[in-house]
Amino acid sequence: MFTTTVDGDHDSDVPINRAVDLDGVKVWYFPSIFTCGRRVPAANSVFNKLARRLYYSPQMKTALKTRIHEFEIVHLHSVFLWPTSAAARIAYAADVPYVLSTRGMLVKELVQRKSRWLKTAWLRLIEKKTLEQATRLHVTSFDEAVEMSEFSFRRPLVINIANGVDLPEAWRQEDLTEDIVDVLSAGNYVVYFGRINWKKGLDRLLRAWADVPGWQLVIAGNDEEAYLPTLHKVAAESGVKERVTFIPRSISDADKEALLQSASLLVLPSYSENFGNVVPESIVRGVPVVVTEEVGAKGIVEASGGGVVTSADKLGTCINDLLMDADVRKNMGLKGKEWIERHLRWGIVAVQMEQCYEEITGKK
Repeated sequence: MFTTTVDGDHDSDVPINRAVDLDGVKVWYFPSIFTCGRRVPAANSVFNKLARRLYYSPQMKTALKTRIHEFEIVHLHSVFLWPTSAAARIAYAADVPYVLSTRGMLVKELVQRKSRWLKTAWLRLIEKKTLEQATRLHVTSFDEAVEMSEFSFRRPLVINIANGVDLPEAWRQEDLTEDIVDVLSAGNYVVYFGRINWKKGLDRLLRAWADVPGWQLVIAGNDEEAYLPTLHKVAAESGVKERVTFIPRSISDADKEALLQSASLLVLPSYSENFGNVVPESIVRGVPVVVTEEVGAKGIVEASGGGVVTSADKLGTCINDLLMDADVRKNMGLKGKEWIERHLRWGIVAVQMEQCYEEITGKK
């Protein structure tokens, strides 16, 4: 696997330009520089955040050109990033087929609401060719494929393979941080788990919370865009401020397991969501979910019976009805868990992707 040291707002502290064993996979990390030849800056300003999107890596480009013929197929992830377009051009020129996973980035509304002009120019000048020359485009839900069809490029064959799910792990009380212990100690709660930004529909969840009397709501995840003050204001205006707990940080390992496994319900109220990994992650832990119609994983919710898909205007009523019936939630949890284990374990999903590779290379 080839990648760069760029990791969100900072650089990963990893060995560079050589293979690193990561769970049995050989990963090469390459350093990156900004387009004017400077080192990629830390994301401590608006300009620097933009600069971190415009990086490139001469070492990665050299490695790709040198080694591309060693591979029968290349799998690229995400769009609007230099490594994707660079690898696509090199693979195409070498007549090596490539699969491109768009990872929910091709949504008209998202492009128009964030970095609109930059992304539109990038699509027309760079990414259009990357998309059209792909042997397959990989999406994780039917909704993602529909959203992609709104863009004007010639689409290759599209494959729909959902993300896999890690099975739940045991956690110990002594491994939990104080804020998670406080949540568990306070009693029953409903959880939102994921990034804190406008796309996730947290404003409409807070407004709907007025229709869910007597229950605590926990909103947990990174506040990537300083959106938290807006949510505090919405909670106050909706009269639910005292019943909402925010944990605006990255949460993993025992903290994540405890927070998800101990919840009575998980809610994902997104305005747009190509998949929503936390949905099957919750269901496989026996925790039922409520998602809005814009969430790509809604098909999994419906197929598994592990929750409810609802419209935004009925969100509060739907949550409240489920919370009033513990037996229904228990049955949803059991039924959904069994379905996820049967269909979305990583081993099963890996076989589906392997079959796609075999079909492309003619080895099937």
